[in-house]
Amino acid sequence: MAASVDRFFELSLLGLVASGYFAVLSSSFLDVPTAVSMAAALLLRTLLVTGVIRFEIPARWVTAAALAYIGFYPLDYFFVSKGFLPATVHLIFFLAVVKILTARLARDYVFLAVVAFLQLLAAALLSSSLNFFLFLAFFLLFAVATFAASEVRRSIRKPHIVARSSPKNLHWRLAATSVSLALGILILTVGLFFLLPRTAQAAFRHLAPQRFSVASFAHEMVLGDVGELQRRRTAVMHVRFFDEDPPVNLKWRGGALAYFDGGRWYNPSDPGEPLRVVDGLLAFGERTQGPGIRYEVQFSSLASDTLFFAGTPLMLRINSPIVIRTATDGYRLGYGAPGGLHYGAYSALNLPPGPKFLREEERTQYLLLPPVDRRVIALARKITEGLPTAEARARAIESYLRRNYRYSLDPLPREVPDPLAHFLFERRAGHCEYFASAMAVMLRIVYVPARVATGFQNGEYNPVSGWVVIRASDAHSWVEAWVPGRGWTTFDPTPPDSRPSTTSVWTHLGYYLDAAETFWQDWVLNYDLDRQLTLAARMENSGRLFGAHWMDRIRLVEWKQTAAAWGKRYGAFAAIIAILAFAIWKYGPGVWMWSQTLARVRRAQRGAARASDATLLYARLLALLKRKGYQKPAWITPLEFARLLPPSETATLVASFTAAYNDLRFGGNPAAASRMVEALDALERL
Repeated sequence: MAASVDRFFELSLLGLVASGYFAVLSSSFLDVPTAVSMAAALLLRTLLVTGVIRFEIPARWVTAAALAYIGFYPLDYFFVSKGFLPATVHLIFFLAVVKILTARLARDYVFLAVVAFLQLLAAALLSSSLNFFLFLAFFLLFAVATFAASEVRRSIRKPHIVARSSPKNLHWRLAATSVSLALGILILTVGLFFLLPRTAQAAFRHLAPQRFSVASFAHEMVLGDVGELQRRRTAVMHVRFFDEDPPVNLKWRGGALAYFDGGRWYNPSDPGEPLRVVDGLLAFGERTQGPGIRYEVQFSSLASDTLFFAGTPLMLRINSPIVIRTATDGYRLGYGAPGGLHYGAYSALNLPPGPKFLREEERTQYLLLPPVDRRVIALARKITEGLPTAEARARAIESYLRRNYRYSLDPLPREVPDPLAHFLFERRAGHCEYFASAMAVMLRIVYVPARVATGFQNGEYNPVSGWVVIRASDAHSWVEAWVPGRGWTTFDPTPPDSRPSTTSVWTHLGYYLDAAETFWQDWVLNYDLDRQLTLAARMENSGRLFGAHWMDRIRLVEWKQTAAAWGKRYGAFAAIIAILAFAIWKYGPGVWMWSQTLARVRRAQRGAARASDATLLYARLLALLKRKGYQKPAWITPLEFARLLPPSETATLVASFTAAYNDLRFGGNPAAASRMVEALDALERL
């Protein structure tokens, strides 16, 4: 029993450490060497505990590694990590790896539990996604299992305790107890969570580094960056519209870049114009008579303080004391937002961004160019030849790029000295920043002020949550050209992506996962007193509707149609899953017990049996005798039962088996197991 409990305890403790490790890993904070070494240590110790491999690390190796790392820590601090926090994290994970591989004593196990807790605490500061809740649930489950197993171990090791046989299915009983306790704690915690609003952000949030940054959020854009970003499917922004029919193909503008050096667009340092927010509201301008939209924006935890708007914002609702207007008519908070952004806005769709007049120094700024390939100059003049107005020139260049070039996310096979000329005259394919850069440069060549705007485009509506999901792959750049009489006017020279969009079962599953993530951001990370009151009002209204009109909410015909359509599409797959689940539920425990019994019998035949195996073999004997018509009463001992059997060959074999049973069970003689197996085989042949 002691060996069984020890194995369960060590596996539970490894699960505890693994939960904390994966929670930190999901925050994208760990570097590759640290992540790989920790995973390898966990896997190796698991193989050691389960008996798949057997070896022991010499103590002198551990001492040498520890002394070597003491010398490495200053080098890590000053030259490798170049920071106290990452260097300290490396040190903690190194100690964790050492303890995982060498833990033998109680203090080693306590150290590992403390490391697991520190990992989970670090993940709480570094991560804001739903993954953290998943790993928190696993951490709680393994914590309960570890505590329960440690109590059993401590009781077994008390002096003057008589060892007895291991209870049937001890591992499963401990696991079921752990799962039940963990679920109960989670349910109670969730209830308290929504009853008690938080009023402060997590402590030490500023220690968490900014991990996820994209070109559209930064103050510069290197040609090729947006293409790298567009190959990622990470959801970075959720939008909910308050209008019944919101427009499609919206551009979510974060700002614009004015300067180009041949390989990147950038803005110089700009303190901007601070705008004071009064009672959570900020008005940018008067409401127009044209079309407008109302929406709510929710960002994930990003390394950016940029605000993204559809159209031109007229009204902003945000929990911030100030908002800064940049020189290129963008808006930012002026401080990082590691917990994510959440704001509402009203925007006009027919109003250009920025002022109605362009000063002479601004016009000069938006015409500046680095040295440009002569072929680019000749192409710009050829496309716009004979066109008198700025708008006509812009339309001509936009149309030319959309017709004669192909959209592609494939990266450049090699680095080129002039990426813009390479795009226009050699490759003739690229992604949005190449098209936008080419158009902006050619507009400046023909004396039309231009700049490159960055942000997102389109998005995907999630019917489960009711929010529009905007992913990293929706990052986009386009052109704003100055048209006299109209101001900054939007042009998009990028042709549409010709890749077909597909919808599968995984797409629908992704909707539910994204809805859960949105719920986590909206009702967990941003949960405050206002959210609590909103939740209470919704529950009250739902209760009234259910009590008064619950029959109106049951639409049997629609339900039947939906069920029939679902059955036609997924019925066969669901039936196979149901049959497999029933077979596992019905026959799985029996097959598992049969395999375990067979393994222990083979172990007994090899002479490697333990005292607990005697009980298993005796249970097999009782099952065999029951089929022959002999059933042992619960109140008599095995020896008394053997003596009660009528004289026969069966009684002789049972007596021999019982003697061997007592020899193994109470005498600890492993050789007696083979005699028990031989007696069982002889009984089965009778």
